[in-house]
Amino acid sequence: MSPKLSLSSTIPLTNSKYSIPRLGFGIYQSPTDVCVNSCLTALRAGYRHIDSAQFYRNESEMGEAVRQSGIPRSEVFLTTKILSAGGSVEKSYEKCLNSVKAIDPSPEGYVDLFLIHSPSAGSAKRKEMWQALEKLVDEKKVRSIGVSNFGIGHINEMKEYAKIWPPQVNQIELHPWNQQREIVDYCRTNNIVIEAYCPLVRNNKAYEENLVAISKKHDRTTGQVLIRYCLQKDWVPLPKSDTPSRIEANADVYGFELDADDMKTLDSLDQGPKGAIVQAVRND
Repeated sequence: MSPKLSLSSTIPLTNSKYSIPRLGFGIYQSPTDVCVNSCLTALRAGYRHIDSAQFYRNESEMGEAVRQSGIPRSEVFLTTKILSAGGSVEKSYEKCLNSVKAIDPSPEGYVDLFLIHSPSAGSAKRKEMWQALEKLVDEKKVRSIGVSNFGIGHINEMKEYAKIWPPQVNQIELHPWNQQREIVDYCRTNNIVIEAYCPLVRNNKAYEENLVAISKKHDRTTGQVLIRYCLQKDWVPLPKSDTPSRIEANADVYGFELDADDMKTLDSLDQGPKGAIVQAVRND
């Protein structure tokens, strides 16, 4: 782990000329009436990566915040996701194209990363959605594509039909209590960037004694420790908040480093799938 991590650090995406910022800002359950301001707060704090989804119903707010910020579109990495297939490749393509237009309505508008939100729709629907995303890449409306909540079997199955393989990203739930080591190792072996949602465990572990001890040792919040843990694991954490002070604090994670003992302690907290608060992937 390099000690030189900064808010501008990125990770290269495989088979691509693009890179993804190592810290993202999640906007799940960010209401439409506050989402623009939350995104603006994040951008002012230095975030250059925001993560939305069709399911979140705030794609357009994410794009509006970038336009209001005055930051060039090319300097902000924007992600969204498709949850349900349209019924054909063309219909799924149209659903995704509508998201691109909502986020970046300029004539040359694009999305940096488009994910399949879940594998739960089944094999045929996963294929339909992936082929729709590949079409968007061909048309330069999307720069990179990936998956979310996919296990090893889901990703291997894609080899049967994917023109773009491996997926460039797999976004999964990750934190000390749900480390998902099998899929993490698989993604690393196949050069798939690992994004961590729920890195703060929705504050459910804020008073866990080991975490509190480490936070006191470094004079940092428990949230900052959890985000730093993700960064040092080479995951891309996506902390979320609509509280301005917390948005700012969650980006202030570069003035300290967890030592080997800290990492060993946090690694020891893994509870396997039982530690998930949303879901652990299935690897069969």
